[in-house]
Amino acid sequence: MKSPSSSKRKPSLDEFGFEENGIMYWWASWYGDVLGYASLDTFQKPIQKAMQACATLHIDTSENFIETYRTEDGKTIRDYKLTRFACYLIAMNADGRKPVVARAQVYFAEQVEKINHLLDGSKDIERILIREEIKEGNLALTSAAAKTGVKDFRMFMTEGYLGFYNKPIREVKVEKGVDEDENLYEYMGRTELAANLFRITMTEEKLKKSDSDSPFEAAAIHRKIGEGIRDMVKENTGKFPEELPVERKLNEVASDLRKAKKILNEKIEKPGEK
Repeated sequence: MKSPSSSKRKPSLDEFGFEENGIMYWWASWYGDVLGYASLDTFQKPIQKAMQACATLHIDTSENFIETYRTEDGKTIRDYKLTRFACYLIAMNADGRKPVVARAQVYFAEQVEKINHLLDGSKDIERILIREEIKEGNLALTSAAAKTGVKDFRMFMTEGYLGFYNKPIREVKVEKGVDEDENLYEYMGRTELAANLFRITMTEEKLKKSDSDSPFEAAAIHRKIGEGIRDMVKENTGKFPEELPVERKLNEVASDLRKAKKILNEKIEKPGEK
């Protein structure tokens, strides 16, 4: 006879996976249902964000998110075979307000406990994704600025920083304790990164709508938008952007996420195998 405690035991993730060539996989359709998503279609957003994070980390998405078609109840359905690392990235990008998602995040934190003290779950992954958007956004902003006659892009960017930080970027680095030759974006937290991304995208949109061909007016637009977002940061956080704390360098975070991939996707060794 089973004891009350044993009858309440919750099955582990491994009990719902399947093994192929020593690697464990889980069906995305099953995993999405477990995390509280109504269908694979509604589950696409966290899947796509997780795939983007994987690509940003220079990890092969095709090895971790294997799109396939399978038969279920006589019907052919589209699905993904997910590695444990893919499941981890999805959990970190899923809706953390769902209790089951929060529990999944805790589960995976325990799985990578060897390096967990260095990882900050969904916040770290969001930082990596926003940083990548900033790289792309700055290219688009530079293109928009060039069309208004901007040739001195250093001056143009400096005006945006002056609006946002109310001081040159070199002074911000000194205040934050970041070396002069380091890229400040690599040390920004999620809030500061997101605010800078908003500055970049709003300036790009404003310049695209502007009829001006004056580089000085373009710089003034950038500064004014920076000032407006600076006020928003203060209103919503109680701190100005230069007062926001620095975080661990993003290339170190990326390195630890790649270590997490190795730990989570560790190949199952069968008897007799070396």
